Amino acid sequence: MKLTKVFSTGLMILSMAVPARSQEFTKYVNPFIGTAPLTDPKILGYQLPDGWRSWAGLTFPGSSLPDAMVQLSPMTEYGSGAGYEYEDQVILGFTHTNKGHWNLCNIPVLPLSNPGQKFGSAFTHGRESASPGFYQVFLDDYRINVSLTSTLRAGFHRYEYQQSKDRQILFDLAKANNRVADWNIEQVGPRAIQGYQQTGEKIYFYATLNTPVQKLEKKEEGAKTGYAIVHLAEGGKGPVEMKIGISFVSTENARANLEKEIGNKTFETVRAEATRTWEQLLSSVQVKGGTARQKQMLYSSLYRSFLWPALRSDVNGEFTDAKNHVEKTGFRYYTEPSLWDTYRNKDVLLGLITPDVTLDVIKSMKDVGDKKGFIPTFFHGDHGASSIAGAYLRGITDFDIKGTYQILLKNANVPGGARPHIAEYIQKGYILDPDIPDPQVETKANAGVSKTLEYAYDDYSVAQLARVLGDTANYRIMMQRSRNYRNMFDPGTRFMRGRLANGDWIKPFNPQYPYYEYMYREANAWQVSFFAPHDMPGLIQLYGGPQGFESKLDSLFTVPWNPTYIARNVETMIGQYCHGNQPDHEAPFAYHFIGKPEKSQKVLDYILNNLYGIGDEGLALCGMDDAGEMSAWYVFSALGLYPFSATDPEYIVTAPLFDEVKWKTSTGKMLTIRKPGKGRNLTAIKVNGKQTEGYFVPHDLFLRGGDIEITTR
Repeated sequence: MKLTKVFSTGLMILSMAVPARSQEFTKYVNPFIGTAPLTDPKILGYQLPDGWRSWAGLTFPGSSLPDAMVQLSPMTEYGSGAGYEYEDQVILGFTHTNKGHWNLCNIPVLPLSNPGQKFGSAFTHGRESASPGFYQVFLDDYRINVSLTSTLRAGFHRYEYQQSKDRQILFDLAKANNRVADWNIEQVGPRAIQGYQQTGEKIYFYATLNTPVQKLEKKEEGAKTGYAIVHLAEGGKGPVEMKIGISFVSTENARANLEKEIGNKTFETVRAEATRTWEQLLSSVQVKGGTARQKQMLYSSLYRSFLWPALRSDVNGEFTDAKNHVEKTGFRYYTEPSLWDTYRNKDVLLGLITPDVTLDVIKSMKDVGDKKGFIPTFFHGDHGASSIAGAYLRGITDFDIKGTYQILLKNANVPGGARPHIAEYIQKGYILDPDIPDPQVETKANAGVSKTLEYAYDDYSVAQLARVLGDTANYRIMMQRSRNYRNMFDPGTRFMRGRLANGDWIKPFNPQYPYYEYMYREANAWQVSFFAPHDMPGLIQLYGGPQGFESKLDSLFTVPWNPTYIARNVETMIGQYCHGNQPDHEAPFAYHFIGKPEKSQKVLDYILNNLYGIGDEGLALCGMDDAGEMSAWYVFSALGLYPFSATDPEYIVTAPLFDEVKWKTSTGKMLTIRKPGKGRNLTAIKVNGKQTEGYFVPHDLFLRGGDIEITTR
């Protein structure tokens, strides 16, 4: 199916609501990219077993503003990554929260007309459309055209019923992507309802309708199989409109969010405001040259990079904190970033374009640290250290840096908190794994190699804060610890390899075999053996110097993947390199450190041109987007600058896909990147007219503006 077909229904609606001239950048965004399955075994590296869907994409096509509380999106399968899977043919509801991590998808609603006993409607992609801040679909079984738009904390539903009788709205509150423990709904006026859904946290809602409610029918309220149906009064004409505010504090706050952000605004007004918001953000990056497909992928990736973290404070400033207390602190409270993934690039991109959001995210993380004793981590590693240090060194400084630094020191040193096995790591300089005979992909253990390598990088990040704060003693300690990655290097095999309690290398050893938690976290030995972004000269030395390092790096991209090694999310292979997951995303840039940028560019170009927007419809991604990390990797690589070590305020230079790139910096300056030639092999870099040594440019260019000219052959 072609892109024009996906958008055919919505273009007419779009043209009526939003002037064409206001869509200079949003017109390139396709929110459906990442919703289709990746099935090609030549790309995946293995044949999908029966019943498997690859963990690729897991994006949602619905309406959201940047880093909003509300993500209003269609639901086709509960328990799936983002609730919506492109190959499905039935919509079960429209939910108000989303991330793409098998969770959330709260407060499902679905308009009904003579529904019978089973809820859900068939739909087709030919009568479905989406753009930033808007989603539309025709429900075939109910003969209802659904249009959705949203603000930061509220959703706006418009239902065009073709039948005027028996109009209903289902609140399927026993369902979400998390287990629902309890739910409640009540009518609070002729045209208003409110309630909550309790999962791991309680999400409140308050909704108003432009049509009177005839009755509210409840089935097993609070039960795991229950639901509620709003029966609408007969005789209404025109679309049914429902405005719904949500809150993580109270129904009163949900109502205030709704009244403040939508109030009496029309659907067209709210949608136009959403478009303007996205236009402003996307216009931060403007390009010349490149193909239509490359522009679509650039702006679609930039769009997806700003859907998380999510706002959690209400219009009155209140939020529910880490101890489940209602607080009001004077800053916008956000969820923690998906740090294992996003520290690499997405958190940097967030700070470049919306530093005010990054500032409040850091304050939110510190608030968690103040309440729980540790800066939060996500899944693996302690990468709040990198995200916070990187932001501070890039000029985002208006927060309690000394207090935040003290908590990061606690993260790095105190057992029982943010870093599992930290006492062992400090004592031995590495984290061991047990001696397990015949370990399998899903064997549970310590992921000691991955933890050691990542803790070493996190130590480096903390050291950079110690340096600028004048804490010489801790700077020396943490810099010494930052070299612990070397303790995992086995010179006999020339791989990062697991160790036992007595220091011996784990045997037998197969560097190609992937593990989720044994020695490696979602990786094999190949994929972690090039990770030392803070000390590439030291890593190269371990391999015997530039020649030995180059030979090993060549092998990463050429040694064939064994298709019998199947680990869902260790997928999309170039040799042993895995672009479908994050652990080796720095590796393609590593040739720069031995003076061979042309080799990096060859790999980068293959990834950019062949692993994004793929599959039969051009809607698949090569891996899980992971809250925007996969997308941010594309944005940076396509524009020619990449934060190789996200802690450090500098960027490695590559050949952009476009002839000219203009970054409108957060300081109001302009950074221009030009690549006048058609070649792809980098030969020289000029910064403000002067040739620069090496392949890095400083972050100062984003603060003061400037010009980068890239010469290629």
